[in-house]
Amino acid sequence: MNGKTAIAAVVLMGVATMVARAQGGLVLNEVLFQPRSGEAEFVELYNPTAEAISLDNYMIIRWIGDSLGTRYPLPSHAVGPRDYVVLTKDAASVAANYGGVQLQKVVECRLPTYPNDGGAVVLADAAGRVVERLDYSPAMHSRLLRNKAGVSLERRSHERPCNEATNWFSAASTVGYATPTLPNSQSAEYLAEEARFALSSDIVSPDGDGYQDDLTIDYTLDANDIYASIEVYDASGHPVRRLLNNALLGTHGSLGWDGRGDGGKALKQGRYILIINLYDLNGTRQTIRRALAVVNP
Repeated sequence: MNGKTAIAAVVLMGVATMVARAQGGLVLNEVLFQPRSGEAEFVELYNPTAEAISLDNYMIIRWIGDSLGTRYPLPSHAVGPRDYVVLTKDAASVAANYGGVQLQKVVECRLPTYPNDGGAVVLADAAGRVVERLDYSPAMHSRLLRNKAGVSLERRSHERPCNEATNWFSAASTVGYATPTLPNSQSAEYLAEEARFALSSDIVSPDGDGYQDDLTIDYTLDANDIYASIEVYDASGHPVRRLLNNALLGTHGSLGWDGRGDGGKALKQGRYILIINLYDLNGTRQTIRRALAVVNP
Protein backbone atom coordinates (compact mmCIF):
# COMPACT_ATOMS: atom_id res chain seq x y z
CA MET A 1 0.00 0.00 0.00
CA ASN A 2 1.48 3.38 -1.03
CA GLY A 3 1.36 6.49 1.13
CA LYS A 4 -1.70 8.08 -0.56
CA THR A 5 -3.65 4.81 -0.42
CA ALA A 6 -2.78 4.36 3.26
CA ILE A 7 -3.95 7.90 4.11
CA ALA A 8 -7.18 7.35 2.18
CA ALA A 9 -7.81 4.10 4.02
CA VAL A 10 -7.34 5.79 7.40
CA VAL A 11 -9.67 8.66 6.43
CA LEU A 12 -12.34 6.26 5.18
CA MET A 13 -12.00 4.15 8.33
CA GLY A 14 -12.47 7.28 10.46
CA VAL A 15 -15.62 8.26 8.55
CA ALA A 16 -17.02 4.74 8.90
CA THR A 17 -16.26 4.81 12.61
CA MET A 18 -18.12 8.10 13.11
CA VAL A 19 -21.15 6.82 11.17
CA ALA A 20 -21.27 3.53 13.05
CA ARG A 21 -20.89 5.18 16.45
CA ALA A 22 -23.57 7.76 15.65
CA GLN A 23 -26.02 4.90 15.17
CA GLY A 24 -25.29 3.51 18.62
CA GLY A 25 -24.16 0.01 19.49
CA LEU A 26 -21.45 -1.97 21.20
CA VAL A 27 -18.23 -0.22 22.21
CA LEU A 28 -14.79 -1.33 23.37
CA ASN A 29 -14.61 -1.23 27.16
CA GLU A 30 -11.65 -3.21 28.51
CA VAL A 31 -8.66 -5.00 27.01
CA LEU A 32 -6.20 -7.49 28.49
CA PHE A 33 -3.42 -7.70 25.90
CA GLN A 34 -0.66 -8.98 28.19
CA PRO A 35 -1.95 -11.90 30.27
CA ARG A 36 0.19 -13.74 32.76
CA SER A 37 2.00 -16.81 31.47
CA GLY A 38 -0.46 -19.55 30.53
CA GLU A 39 -3.50 -17.28 30.84
CA ALA A 40 -5.80 -15.83 28.18
CA GLU A 41 -6.20 -12.42 26.60
CA PHE A 42 -9.66 -10.86 26.51
CA VAL A 43 -11.59 -7.99 24.95
CA GLU A 44 -14.65 -6.64 26.75
CA LEU A 45 -17.48 -4.88 24.94
CA TYR A 46 -20.21 -2.75 26.51
CA ASN A 47 -23.75 -2.07 25.35
CA PRO A 48 -24.55 1.55 26.37
CA THR A 49 -28.02 1.47 24.83
CA ALA A 50 -31.43 0.64 26.30
CA GLU A 51 -31.94 -2.32 23.94
CA ALA A 52 -30.35 -5.75 23.70
CA ILE A 53 -27.83 -6.15 20.87
CA SER A 54 -26.88 -9.38 19.10
CA LEU A 55 -23.15 -10.02 19.13
CA ASP A 56 -23.23 -11.66 15.69
CA ASN A 57 -23.81 -8.20 14.20
CA TYR A 58 -20.13 -7.53 14.91
CA MET A 59 -16.66 -8.84 14.22
CA ILE A 60 -13.13 -8.27 15.45
CA ILE A 61 -10.60 -7.43 12.73
CA ARG A 62 -6.87 -7.88 12.94
CA TRP A 63 -4.94 -4.68 12.23
CA ILE A 64 -1.68 -5.28 10.38
CA GLY A 65 0.66 -2.34 9.88
CA ASP A 66 -1.57 0.24 8.20
CA SER A 67 -4.37 -1.98 6.93
CA LEU A 68 -7.15 -4.30 8.05
CA GLY A 69 -6.37 -8.01 8.00
CA THR A 70 -8.15 -11.19 9.02
CA ARG A 71 -11.79 -10.90 10.04
CA TYR A 72 -13.10 -12.73 13.10
CA PRO A 73 -16.94 -12.86 13.01
CA LEU A 74 -18.49 -13.10 16.46
CA PRO A 75 -20.96 -15.83 17.52
CA SER A 76 -24.60 -15.35 18.36
CA HIS A 77 -25.06 -13.93 21.85
CA ALA A 78 -27.45 -11.32 23.24
CA VAL A 79 -25.78 -8.43 25.07
CA GLY A 80 -28.31 -6.88 27.42
CA PRO A 81 -28.96 -3.15 27.81
CA ARG A 82 -26.10 -1.40 29.61
CA ASP A 83 -24.36 -4.72 30.04
CA TYR A 84 -21.05 -6.38 29.19
CA VAL A 85 -19.71 -9.26 27.15
CA VAL A 86 -16.15 -10.60 27.31
CA LEU A 87 -14.53 -12.16 24.25
CA THR A 88 -11.72 -14.63 24.85
CA LYS A 89 -10.20 -17.86 23.60
CA ASP A 90 -10.43 -19.41 27.08
CA ALA A 91 -13.39 -18.55 29.31
CA ALA A 92 -12.21 -20.83 32.12
CA SER A 93 -8.91 -18.95 32.32
CA VAL A 94 -10.65 -15.58 32.66
CA ALA A 95 -13.03 -16.90 35.32
CA ALA A 96 -10.24 -18.59 37.28
CA ASN A 97 -7.97 -15.57 37.43
CA TYR A 98 -10.34 -12.65 38.11
CA GLY A 99 -12.96 -12.35 40.82
CA GLY A 100 -16.70 -12.08 40.29
CA VAL A 101 -16.68 -13.10 36.63
CA GLN A 102 -20.18 -13.86 35.35
CA LEU A 103 -19.56 -16.81 33.03
CA GLN A 104 -22.81 -16.32 31.12
CA LYS A 105 -21.32 -13.06 29.84
CA VAL A 106 -18.05 -14.64 28.65
CA VAL A 107 -18.03 -15.83 25.04
CA GLU A 108 -15.31 -18.08 23.66
CA CYS A 109 -14.37 -17.23 20.09
CA ARG A 110 -11.48 -16.79 17.70
CA LEU A 111 -9.53 -13.59 18.22
CA PRO A 112 -6.31 -12.07 16.92
CA THR A 113 -3.24 -12.35 19.11
CA TYR A 114 -2.44 -8.97 20.64
CA PRO A 115 1.29 -8.17 20.94
CA ASN A 116 2.53 -7.17 24.40
CA ASP A 117 4.51 -4.24 23.01
CA GLY A 118 1.53 -2.55 21.40
CA GLY A 119 -1.04 -2.97 18.66
CA ALA A 120 -4.64 -2.24 17.74
CA VAL A 121 -7.99 -3.68 18.78
CA VAL A 122 -10.56 -3.15 16.02
CA LEU A 123 -14.31 -3.65 16.44
CA ALA A 124 -16.35 -3.66 13.23
CA ASP A 125 -19.92 -4.33 12.23
CA ALA A 126 -20.99 -7.41 10.25
CA ALA A 127 -20.26 -5.60 6.99
CA GLY A 128 -16.68 -4.93 8.03
CA ARG A 129 -17.14 -1.21 8.74
CA VAL A 130 -14.97 -0.13 11.65
CA VAL A 131 -17.00 0.83 14.73
CA GLU A 132 -14.16 1.54 17.16
CA ARG A 133 -10.41 1.15 17.23
CA LEU A 134 -8.00 1.26 20.15
CA ASP A 135 -4.29 1.72 19.51
CA TYR A 136 -2.92 0.38 22.78
CA SER A 137 0.58 0.34 24.23
CA PRO A 138 2.20 -0.55 27.57
CA ALA A 139 2.81 3.18 28.08
CA MET A 140 -0.92 3.62 28.75
CA HIS A 141 -0.51 1.71 32.02
CA SER A 142 0.41 3.37 35.29
CA ARG A 143 4.12 4.19 35.34
CA LEU A 144 4.41 2.79 38.85
CA LEU A 145 3.40 -0.71 37.82
CA ARG A 146 6.51 -2.87 37.88
CA ASN A 147 4.77 -5.86 36.31
CA LYS A 148 2.03 -5.21 33.76
CA ALA A 149 1.27 -8.88 33.09
CA GLY A 150 -2.32 -9.68 34.00
CA VAL A 151 -3.31 -5.99 34.21
CA SER A 152 -6.07 -4.83 31.87
CA LEU A 153 -6.63 -1.41 30.36
CA GLU A 154 -10.07 -0.05 31.29
CA ARG A 155 -11.96 2.64 29.42
CA ARG A 156 -12.79 5.61 31.61
CA SER A 157 -15.64 7.16 29.62
CA HIS A 158 -17.79 6.07 26.69
CA GLU A 159 -18.48 9.73 25.91
CA ARG A 160 -14.85 10.36 25.03
CA PRO A 161 -13.21 8.98 21.85
CA CYS A 162 -12.17 5.36 22.07
CA ASN A 163 -8.73 5.99 20.60
CA GLU A 164 -7.84 8.74 23.08
CA ALA A 165 -4.89 7.42 25.08
CA THR A 166 -5.83 9.24 28.30
CA ASN A 167 -9.27 7.59 28.18
CA TRP A 168 -7.69 4.27 29.17
CA PHE A 169 -5.87 3.29 32.34
CA SER A 170 -4.70 0.30 34.37
CA ALA A 171 -7.42 -1.50 36.31
CA ALA A 172 -7.04 -0.98 40.06
CA SER A 173 -5.10 -3.43 42.19
CA THR A 174 -7.99 -3.43 44.68
CA VAL A 175 -10.16 -5.27 42.12
CA GLY A 176 -7.44 -7.72 41.08
CA TYR A 177 -6.16 -5.64 38.12
CA ALA A 178 -9.09 -6.45 35.81
CA THR A 179 -12.90 -6.36 35.88
CA PRO A 180 -14.22 -8.70 33.15
CA THR A 181 -18.06 -8.66 33.02
CA LEU A 182 -18.12 -6.02 35.80
CA PRO A 183 -18.15 -2.20 35.90
CA ASN A 184 -14.72 -0.68 35.36
CA SER A 185 -12.75 0.36 38.42
CA GLN A 186 -11.46 3.45 36.58
CA SER A 187 -14.79 4.76 35.33
CA ALA A 188 -14.95 8.54 34.96
CA GLU A 189 -18.57 8.39 36.14
CA TYR A 190 -17.31 8.11 39.70
CA LEU A 191 -14.89 11.06 39.76
CA ALA A 192 -15.27 13.34 42.78
CA GLU A 193 -13.95 16.80 43.54
CA GLU A 194 -11.63 15.42 46.18
CA ALA A 195 -10.61 12.20 47.82
CA ARG A 196 -13.46 10.94 49.97
CA PHE A 197 -13.31 8.00 52.33
CA ALA A 198 -16.49 7.11 54.20
CA LEU A 199 -16.86 4.46 56.90
CA SER A 200 -20.03 2.42 57.13
CA SER A 201 -19.80 2.91 60.90
CA ASP A 202 -17.35 4.17 63.50
CA ILE A 203 -17.80 0.89 65.39
CA VAL A 204 -16.80 -2.66 64.51
CA SER A 205 -17.75 -5.62 66.72
CA PRO A 206 -15.93 -8.80 65.58
CA ASP A 207 -17.91 -11.27 67.69
CA GLY A 208 -19.62 -13.17 64.87
CA ASP A 209 -23.18 -12.27 65.84
CA GLY A 210 -23.92 -10.76 62.43
CA TYR A 211 -24.17 -7.20 63.70
CA GLN A 212 -21.37 -4.79 62.76
CA ASP A 213 -18.92 -7.68 62.46
CA ASP A 214 -17.27 -5.87 59.57
CA LEU A 215 -16.48 -2.30 58.64
CA THR A 216 -16.79 -1.05 55.06
CA ILE A 217 -14.66 1.79 53.70
CA ASP A 218 -16.15 3.40 50.56
CA TYR A 219 -14.04 5.81 48.55
CA THR A 220 -14.18 8.07 45.50
CA LEU A 221 -11.21 9.91 43.99
CA ASP A 222 -10.70 12.77 41.57
CA ALA A 223 -7.84 11.08 39.68
CA ASN A 224 -6.97 7.60 38.46
CA ASP A 225 -3.26 7.29 39.23
CA ILE A 226 -3.46 7.32 43.02
CA TYR A 227 -1.81 4.80 45.30
CA ALA A 228 -2.71 4.09 48.90
CA SER A 229 -1.41 2.50 52.06
CA ILE A 230 -4.05 1.98 54.73
CA GLU A 231 -3.31 0.86 58.28
CA VAL A 232 -5.14 0.60 61.60
CA TYR A 233 -3.34 1.90 64.70
CA ASP A 234 -4.20 1.40 68.34
CA ALA A 235 -4.52 4.25 70.87
CA SER A 236 -0.80 3.99 71.67
CA GLY A 237 0.17 4.57 68.03
CA HIS A 238 1.18 1.00 67.23
CA PRO A 239 0.12 -0.46 63.86
CA VAL A 240 -2.16 -3.46 64.33
CA ARG A 241 -3.50 -4.17 60.84
CA ARG A 242 -2.36 -3.30 57.33
CA LEU A 243 -5.26 -3.22 54.87
CA LEU A 244 -3.41 -1.92 51.80
CA ASN A 245 0.25 -1.47 50.97
CA ASN A 246 1.05 0.85 48.06
CA ALA A 247 -2.02 -0.35 46.16
CA LEU A 248 -3.24 1.28 42.95
CA LEU A 249 -6.80 2.48 43.57
CA GLY A 250 -9.66 2.89 41.15
CA THR A 251 -11.70 6.07 40.97
CA HIS A 252 -14.17 4.35 43.28
CA GLY A 253 -14.31 1.23 45.38
CA SER A 254 -14.83 -0.40 48.74
CA LEU A 255 -12.60 -2.09 51.29
CA GLY A 256 -13.56 -4.19 54.26
CA TRP A 257 -12.07 -4.70 57.72
CA ASP A 258 -13.16 -7.46 60.09
CA GLY A 259 -11.91 -5.84 63.32
CA ARG A 260 -8.96 -8.21 63.54
CA GLY A 261 -5.24 -7.63 63.69
CA ASP A 262 -2.56 -8.83 61.29
CA GLY A 263 -2.45 -12.19 63.07
CA GLY A 264 -6.17 -12.78 62.56
CA LYS A 265 -7.06 -12.37 66.24
CA ALA A 266 -9.89 -10.05 67.28
CA LEU A 267 -8.52 -6.81 68.66
CA LYS A 268 -9.13 -5.66 72.20
CA GLN A 269 -11.98 -3.31 72.87
CA GLY A 270 -10.92 0.31 72.56
CA ARG A 271 -10.28 3.26 70.31
CA TYR A 272 -8.35 2.91 67.06
CA ILE A 273 -7.28 5.16 64.20
CA LEU A 274 -7.53 4.35 60.52
CA ILE A 275 -4.72 6.15 58.66
CA ILE A 276 -4.95 6.45 54.89
CA ASN A 277 -1.85 7.64 53.05
CA LEU A 278 -2.38 8.64 49.41
CA TYR A 279 0.18 9.68 46.81
CA ASP A 280 0.42 10.18 43.05
CA LEU A 281 3.14 10.21 40.40
CA ASN A 282 3.80 13.91 40.94
CA GLY A 283 4.83 13.34 44.53
CA THR A 284 1.66 14.86 45.97
CA ARG A 285 0.74 13.20 49.25
CA GLN A 286 -2.33 13.30 51.44
CA THR A 287 -3.06 11.69 54.80
CA ILE A 288 -6.60 11.02 55.96
CA ARG A 289 -7.44 9.88 59.50
CA ARG A 290 -10.65 8.28 60.71
CA ALA A 291 -11.38 7.46 64.38
CA LEU A 292 -13.21 4.24 65.17
CA ALA A 293 -13.82 1.84 68.01
CA VAL A 294 -13.64 -1.93 68.44
CA VAL A 295 -16.41 -3.18 70.70
CA ASN A 296 -16.45 -6.68 72.17
CA PRO A 297 -19.35 -8.00 74.33
